[in-house]
Amino acid sequence: MVKRRVHVAAAAIISRDSRRVLIARRPSNVDQGGLWEFPGGKLAPYETGFEALKRELHEELGVEIQRAQPLIRVHHEYPDKHILLDVWQILAFAGEPFGREGQAVRWVAMDELHSYPFPAANLPILRAVMLPTEYLISDEEEDDEVFLTKLGRALREDGIRLVQLRAKNLEPDAYLVRAEKALGLCREYDARLLLNGEPELLQSIDADGVHLTSERLMSLERRPLAESKWLSASTHDRVQLDQAARIGCDFVTLSPLRTTPSHPEVDPLGWHDFQQLVETAAMPVFALGGMTRHDANHARAVGAQGIASIRDFWK
Repeated sequence: MVKRRVHVAAAAIISRDSRRVLIARRPSNVDQGGLWEFPGGKLAPYETGFEALKRELHEELGVEIQRAQPLIRVHHEYPDKHILLDVWQILAFAGEPFGREGQAVRWVAMDELHSYPFPAANLPILRAVMLPTEYLISDEEEDDEVFLTKLGRALREDGIRLVQLRAKNLEPDAYLVRAEKALGLCREYDARLLLNGEPELLQSIDADGVHLTSERLMSLERRPLAESKWLSASTHDRVQLDQAARIGCDFVTLSPLRTTPSHPEVDPLGWHDFQQLVETAAMPVFALGGMTRHDANHARAVGAQGIASIRDFWK
């Protein structure tokens, strides 16, 4: 049976204080009625996703989009149809949203979104909404004080809110000591800390999650962490992206986008191949490999969650 294809534009409408997002409840008399979703609707003939979104938000919520940027594109297979969700993050709008068609709408704090039942196709959107657009990967530093000084500057001055503690040169005990200090600093700035290593590290350090190497990713048969923790992984091709989806990674890095001094022998993906891989990824993807803040808008435009970097964030 050939599945019908449904193209839907959806909006993650962020409150003016950047702490809440607007969700709407599906009417009880439609498919998956009663579940919550990100507002939007199907594209009319010859409409772009953004054009459809502007029309739908005016019709459903009575608001006018003033500023928006791509967030994520989600492909999802249901038994009877293939859904493509073209999701935009609404950063500025005019009007006060309300349910013009009688639907319930609600502003929800980011960390409370998981308390609401959503259609399965919306789950990658939940992750994308809760993640920032910059992912700092710490550099190798021998001295803990130098490390903490640089991390503190990134959190305080650059507004970094997602950190991966990468310290391959440290002995296990020294890594735990650094992780404890880094976690305290991240908590001070309401930032998330992921440990680059084995999931068992979380038994010693109550960090926010774990980042897997691509080798470790490919060795797993199932998700090694509770759903309450973040799981990310390094990926470099379609096979690894599919494996990340299979074991339930919340997000990934995809690299190298450009040639890097640390891996000059590896052929870069380039923007075209990167976009092709991101298009069907089942989770948010951070662009990695020679990325700077100047690349952020381009990365978002081709479907990335944002950029990940060592050199540009770890000064």
